[in-house]
Amino acid sequence: MFKDNKVWIGKSDKRIYLEPKMANRHGLVAGATGTGKTITLKVMAESFSEMGVPVFLSDIKGDLASLASPGTDNENMQERIKRLEIDNFTYKSSPVQFWDIYGENGLPLRTTISEMGPILLSRILDLNDTQSGILNIVFRVADENGLLLLDLKDLRSMVQYVGDNAKELTLKYGNITTQSVGAILRSLMVLEDQGGNFFFGEPELDFNDWMKVAGDGRGYINILHSSKLFLNPALYSTFLLWMLSELFENLPEEGDLEQPKMVFFFDEAHLLFDNAPKVLLNKIEQVVRLIRSKGVGVYFVTQNPRDLPDEILGQLGNRIQHALRAYTPADRKKVVTAAETFRTNPAFDTVQAITELETGEALISCLDEKGSPCIVERGFILPPQSKFGTIDDYLRKQIITSSPLYYKYDKEIDRESAYEMLIKRNEREMEELKLQKERLELEKIKAKEAKELEKLRNKKSNRLTPVERVTNSAMSAIGREIGRSLMRGVLGSLRR
Repeated sequence: MFKDNKVWIGKSDKRIYLEPKMANRHGLVAGATGTGKTITLKVMAESFSEMGVPVFLSDIKGDLASLASPGTDNENMQERIKRLEIDNFTYKSSPVQFWDIYGENGLPLRTTISEMGPILLSRILDLNDTQSGILNIVFRVADENGLLLLDLKDLRSMVQYVGDNAKELTLKYGNITTQSVGAILRSLMVLEDQGGNFFFGEPELDFNDWMKVAGDGRGYINILHSSKLFLNPALYSTFLLWMLSELFENLPEEGDLEQPKMVFFFDEAHLLFDNAPKVLLNKIEQVVRLIRSKGVGVYFVTQNPRDLPDEILGQLGNRIQHALRAYTPADRKKVVTAAETFRTNPAFDTVQAITELETGEALISCLDEKGSPCIVERGFILPPQSKFGTIDDYLRKQIITSSPLYYKYDKEIDRESAYEMLIKRNEREMEELKLQKERLELEKIKAKEAKELEKLRNKKSNRLTPVERVTNSAMSAIGREIGRSLMRGVLGSLRR
């Protein structure tokens, strides 16, 4: 809830706030399953939206979509509202936009192969140096020949083209081996099988459409439907790597703002870092370190702080810790580690408190106006103003089709690009080969006919009798003599 120009998160014996100007110093929401992390995320997303800050979040379980529907009153809600002394509490929905790489439960989310570029693609496909070099050649050949690389079929056809013409291209660009070309095609096949053909294409996403504000001044909450996406790690890593790279490269430096330009939430972040490619981990670390100056806040929601790499965990200034369970010595160590990250409050034992927190209760420590961590407070998180649970397909579809961006992104555009142009080029080459073959066949036929005619003449000559041959020879001789006599007569007349 946005109150007193601050994000009101929870309440102990006093209200606990997150300072808007410190919201771009990133944050962490942690806790065991069922302790209230999702509710905390929703409360924070609603608050940022109300503050006029656009939000992006990944919805893995489908329960964040209910931000689009107002909550309903009940006895438990009334008890929580009264306990936290919330005045004028209202149930309301937030302005949302649904996105889905597969285009099933949200607006399609796409980018082009050219926009991704050979360097990022090489990293996400886990290509070695030789294979990466060949992929660079593929992009260079496409560029020099005016062949647009928009989707996966464009890239696949270009790789095949380079492989088929390796002998000629090697002299200009360097060695191109069949083995490396095959390895690239296999990696592309894995990405395609996981849905890469949905992600690569046009129209590509304009990030400005994620940073819009609704007519009432509230920031849009962009919800990426991720339940299917998380099952395809290669595609999810590709999407994240592209998104983080684009944000980092295209957003201008802003310095310290009174409130962030945008806030990102990554729910179930432990799934994000499990078996993630090293290049993705490096990119996330880079973005977390440096994107603060671009006015963007990044918040990770996970079960345990230890789920995040230390390099990233150290950059998260605003922390909300829900209950952790300590059933084993290993669990106990995790609890102690989590407690040690907070600035101690002498009023309670932080380690003990983490294991005793009720559902909806948390240890909260945010940065103050000077950027210093506040002492940890034990308090209850505010209830969300939106609905608990999920929404039905009818409401989701209604929100999607009524979005002002629906007609911009709904229909895929498949304009002429490398795939189609190479097909036409192959068709022209096949036609030329066909014509050349027909010309050769015709020349063979003519040569054969000439040979047959010569044979016929020779055969006819061989069938003459000796008298006919002597007569023909004599007639030829007489004809030549008559011709010479006539010529001498003409020349004599001229002399006279």
